[in-house]
Amino acid sequence: MTYSVTEVSHSRQMKDFLNLPFIIYRYDTNWVPPVTSEVRRILDERLNPYFSNAQLKLFVCYKDGAIVSRIAVVINRLHYQKFGIKSAFFGFFESIEDPDAVYTLIDEVERFCISQGIELIEGPFNPNHYSELGLQVNQFGTPPTFFQTYNPDYYCKLLEGAGFYISARFHTRKNESVREYILQRYRTNTIPVAPDGYTVRSFSMRNIETELECIREVNNDAFSSNWHFLPLSKEEYLFSAKFLSLVTYPELIKIVEHHGRPVGVLHCVLDINPLLKRMGGKVGPISYIKFHRDRKKIRKFIIYSVAIKKAYQRTIVYRLLLNALCEITLKFGFQFIETTWMSEENTSAIKASEHLGLKPDKQFAIYEKTMKGEKDGKSIAS
Repeated sequence: MTYSVTEVSHSRQMKDFLNLPFIIYRYDTNWVPPVTSEVRRILDERLNPYFSNAQLKLFVCYKDGAIVSRIAVVINRLHYQKFGIKSAFFGFFESIEDPDAVYTLIDEVERFCISQGIELIEGPFNPNHYSELGLQVNQFGTPPTFFQTYNPDYYCKLLEGAGFYISARFHTRKNESVREYILQRYRTNTIPVAPDGYTVRSFSMRNIETELECIREVNNDAFSSNWHFLPLSKEEYLFSAKFLSLVTYPELIKIVEHHGRPVGVLHCVLDINPLLKRMGGKVGPISYIKFHRDRKKIRKFIIYSVAIKKAYQRTIVYRLLLNALCEITLKFGFQFIETTWMSEENTSAIKASEHLGLKPDKQFAIYEKTMKGEKDGKSIAS
């Protein structure tokens, strides 16, 4: 058996990179195929503004000429400037159950990182801190919700065998009967009217750029001291919001303003995974029509993010957002609510989730590996 690793540099290799998950999960009934064109768009350095400050390398490993594993490596100069750590990130990791393939793949990645002055690599980030992240480490064989990573149980062993270890843990939370929970606990205890100076409104699709600027302003302030957080640019928000109207309704995004300035944001999305699964990774006219038709039937939604500017984090804004979330649940008849990942150290987020009866669900991990060998004197990629 012969293993070879190469950097993706032409269309055939890119096709292999994109098709590998369809090989690995072809018999997995829980797997939700990603929309291939969207993955290609995200990994296009010419289109994705995130890469204006970051370098991307895609690697594929072949075994006797057949692709068996893949990985993306990102070096972000802004991360190094803010945190002072010469680190790289990896993501889009997929592999058959073959330790030798992963060892060979990671060995080539390590050589590349050392040549760039990198001392540490961590992930998965697909491809950054505000995308899908982490490796699933429990509840294998259960279907993922939208914006949730999914992988076989052997992925953990493959990475650990290649010298990685867990550096951070996250979890999601859920409540499968949230409507009843809210009716019992909050029906008579919500805030019907915002206090003087405060307003709560829905996102407006009529002026999406202005609305995204409101969200960006709040998020960049609220999360500025969070783990690995880098401020997002206007261009990044516009890029990531291209398909916003497909995954949510304007009424599922609430903005709290104080004297006309945005101070808090609640961003919820629909769990569209069952609809994406039916598409099989491709979007056509008929599947697109069915998607819009069946989206109305979704009764499961996800709290994508809750952000409050630091100056307002111990004010009435939290209660206003909680009230807005209760109203969303009752208005749309949602039965199932879930969160995206949250850190065990984020006690305020955990406490907030408990107010909605959200219980811990799946666990995810970030892995890291220290680079070995002598650096060749090169600095972080510029």
